[in-house]
Amino acid sequence: MEDKKKTPGELRREALCCSPKNGYDRLTPADEAAMKGYCDDYKKFLDNGKTEREVVDTVVALAESKGFRAFVRGMEIKPGDKLYRVNRGKAIMLAVVGTASLAEGVNIGAAHIDSPRLDLKQNPLYEDAELAFLKTHYYGGIRKYQWVTIPLELHGVIALKDGSSVKVAIGAGAGDPLFTIDDLLPHLGAEQSKKPLGEAIPGESLNLLVGSRPFKDDEGAERVKLAVLDLLNQKYGITEADFISAELCAVPAFHACDIGFDRSLIGAYGHDDRVCAYASLAALLDLTGAPRRTAVCMLADKEEIGSEGVSGMKSAAFDTFMSDLCDSQRVMLKACYEKSFCLSADVTAAFDPNFPEVYEKRNSARINYGMGLCKYTGARGKSGASDASAEVVAYARRVLDDCGVMWQMAELGKVDAGGGGTVACYMAERDIDTLDAGVPVLSMHAPFETVSKLDCYMTYKGMKAVYEAK
Repeated sequence: MEDKKKTPGELRREALCCSPKNGYDRLTPADEAAMKGYCDDYKKFLDNGKTEREVVDTVVALAESKGFRAFVRGMEIKPGDKLYRVNRGKAIMLAVVGTASLAEGVNIGAAHIDSPRLDLKQNPLYEDAELAFLKTHYYGGIRKYQWVTIPLELHGVIALKDGSSVKVAIGAGAGDPLFTIDDLLPHLGAEQSKKPLGEAIPGESLNLLVGSRPFKDDEGAERVKLAVLDLLNQKYGITEADFISAELCAVPAFHACDIGFDRSLIGAYGHDDRVCAYASLAALLDLTGAPRRTAVCMLADKEEIGSEGVSGMKSAAFDTFMSDLCDSQRVMLKACYEKSFCLSADVTAAFDPNFPEVYEKRNSARINYGMGLCKYTGARGKSGASDASAEVVAYARRVLDDCGVMWQMAELGKVDAGGGGTVACYMAERDIDTLDAGVPVLSMHAPFETVSKLDCYMTYKGMKAVYEAK
C-alpha cells in the first residue's frame, strides 16, 4: 500500500515547527546497548564516591588506568598527552592535549563533585538523656525534613597534629553500623505539624544518633559519650580534640539502583552534580588519539555553597593549571581563554507533573528527552546567571546535532518561583564562552534523587561531542 501523500500543511509543519519526541522513540539499538553499560558504570561511580574527596580518589584511579599522569609545572607536553592535577584532594583537573596550539583555545567540560550533606561541627559529640549524638551543620541547599529518619553513613577525613590523616567511611562496608536523625512520632507531633514545612525541623535539631551503651567500669558522667570515644580511639587512634581538625559528614546510606518496572531511571544520592561530573570525565577518558583542540575536564568543589574557597570554581587553581599548560607552549593564558568554549555541566530541574504549579511547561526539561541546555540560570531577573549569547547557543546546537545527541532546552522553574546557579558565571568571568547543560533531575537536592538513563547517556554523548569539536 502506498504511503498517504502529505498535505502542503503537513509538509510545512514538519519543516517549520519544533515538535520534540520522547527519546525512546528515537533511540538506536547501538545507543541503547551503550547506554546500559554506561549507566551500570555510573552507578558504581556513585557508590564509590559519596564525598568530593572520595570522588577525586576514584577519578584518579580511573584516569591512571587510561594512561593519564600527574601534570607537573614545567613538564613538556605533546599532542595526545593525558594529564591531571589534583587540587588539595577535593577537586581535579584533567586534559588531553590536542594537535592545535592552545592559542586556538580549548574545549572545557566543567562540573562539580560536592553534594548537599550534613557536616559535623568542630565540637560535635555530646550526650543527653544517656544517648550520644553528633552535632551537624547542613551543607548546601537542603529541605531539612527530608534528612530525618533515614539511614546515614559517616564519611570524611581526620587530620592529626603530626601531619598524618585518617580516612573515615562508616556505613559503606558490609556489616557496618549506620546512623540516623530522630523525628517526632505523629502522636506527639500536632504542634510541629502546624509549622511551615521549612521550619518544622530546625537546623540545630539535625543531630546524628550514634550510641546508647554506657562505658563499663566507670561511675563518672557521660558514660555513653565516653564509650563512643573509646570505640573511635580503638579504631582510628583519635581523641575528642581531633574532631577540631576533621572534615566528617553524614551522607545517605543509599546505593544507586534502578527505578521503575522498566528500569529506565536511576535513583541515588548525589546525582547533583556527579551525574554530569561522570559524563564529563567518561567522555574525556574515552577520547581516542589526540583531539584537534585540547580537551579539559574541570571537576570542582564547593559549588553548593557558592563555589567559594581554594577548591571551588572561583579559586585560581584552575587558572594555574591552564597557565602551566599554556606556558609549555609559550601561549598567553588570556589568548587561550578568549578562544575557548566551556559547557558548564550541571543538572537542571525535570518537569514533575506532581508539582506543575512551579514549572513553566513549555520551557522545562522533560525526562527522556535528552541533555538539557540552559541558556541562563539565576533567580528573579536572571540574577547570578551567565546568560550565554545567541551565538554560543547556536554553536552548541550545531555541535550536538552533528553528533546525533538528543538535547532539549531547559529552564529552572517559573519566573520568580525560585532559581539557582552553577559554575558557568565563573567560567564566563574568565572570558570563556560558556553554556549550561546537564541532566534533568527529579527531587533535586533530596537525599535520594532520580534521573533518566537516556538523559544520562545523552549527556555523556554531548560532552564527548564538545571535546571532539573542531
